[in-house]
Formats: sequence, structure tokens, C-alpha cells
Amino acid sequence: MPKDVFSFRQFDVRQDRCAMKVGTDGVLLGAWAEGGRRILDIGAGTGVVALMMAQRFPDSVVEGVEADGQAACQAAENAHAFAQVAIHHVRLQEWEPGEPYDCMVSNPPFFIDSLKTPNSQRTLARHDVDLSFADILAFAKRHLTYEGVLSVVLPTEVVERFTETAYLSGFRMCRQAMIKTTDRKPFKRQLLAFSKDTSRRFERTEHCLMGADGQRSEWYHDLTKAFYVF
Repeated sequence: MPKDVFSFRQFDVRQDRCAMKVGTDGVLLGAWAEGGRRILDIGAGTGVVALMMAQRFPDSVVEGVEADGQAACQAAENAHAFAQVAIHHVRLQEWEPGEPYDCMVSNPPFFIDSLKTPNSQRTLARHDVDLSFADILAFAKRHLTYEGVLSVVLPTEVVERFTETAYLSGFRMCRQAMIKTTDRKPFKRQLLAFSKDTSRRFERTEHCLMGADGQRSEWYHDLTKAFYVF
């Protein structure tokens, strides 16, 4: 299999035209996020998260929005694996869905104050120059149902910033999974879920990706076993 193709159990992801390749962050989000009847992947990139959601929720309609033309085109080609997936080449700020979503997922750009890369496509994918936290949450406020859930994956150092913006937009965190590579490492990533429904009970968990033997932890294995080809 070519290096620019990442193979999962039920689909392949071609990624030679995408600035950001398939990575652990997206896979964690696609395997962990809550679903619904209508699902939106914000900043779809390769389309991997949208495809994972389609596999997990086969009766759903899954849409993805992607501002970069090359990535959107490749994600749309990858989406042929599932008939219910549609990828749209459009900026989120310009997207007007026909009806609300029950679920939104995003592996958003998170480099906020750092220097930009000379590669404009990679800058668009990694920095918030075109898609800020406020943009995502403003869209979710308008187009997510009251009981719906917005799920994201973020580096720990920007979680407070995203959460503050979410609260100001009328959302409350309802799930939080703290992720570290090994037991002795600090928490580097967090899976977060937000909803406008304040009656939801908050759930917080902590996990390692690798065990002491250097292999995938039981939690990571169980979470991703329907996707990874072990």
C-alpha cells in the first residue's frame, strides 16, 4: 500500500493532497465522539473523522466542510466508501445547512499565537487564521440542536481558551477525556464534548495510549479496534 494511503478495516484514506495527514488525534476523536442522526465534521481534512463516524453510525447523514480545495476534493473521493457521507468545499463561516445537526466533531486548528509555516496549505490546516475557536462555537450555537453535542480534540495548553469561549457561547462541557502517551508523561491531549443542554451529567476520565510494555493500552485498543488493522 502506498505511503500516502492509510488503510483502516472498512476504508482507505488517500492523503497525498492534504496538508495534515491521518494522525492519532483524528482517530481518537472519530472513535470517541458522540453521534446522532445528522453529523457535521468541521475542518474535514482527509475526511477520516467523517468516515469513522459513518462507520460507527450507519443510519446517520454525515457532512464535512473543508476550506482547502485540494483537501476537500480528496476527502470527497475518500468519502465514496460510505454513501451517507458528503464533503463540501466551503468555509464554515459561509456554510448554511438545510437543518440543524445532532452532532458536530472537529479537530480544529490550534496554533494561535505561534509563527506561521511558509506552506500556506499547512498554515490553513494548523493555525486559526481562517477558522477560530469563536467561529466554530458561533456556528455550533446556531446550527446544533439543544440536546446535540460538539466534540473536539485539543492540546492541553489550549483547552482553557476553548472552554472559556464555549461557555461564553452558551455551552457547557459534558465529557472530558484526558490523554497521555504513557503513565509517566503529562496529559498532552484532551477529548472534550460540549452541549447547550445543562441537564447532562459531567463525565471525566483519564487514559494512557501505551502500556508499560510499549504496546497500545487496553483502553486505546478497545476504542480503536473497529478501525485499526492490528
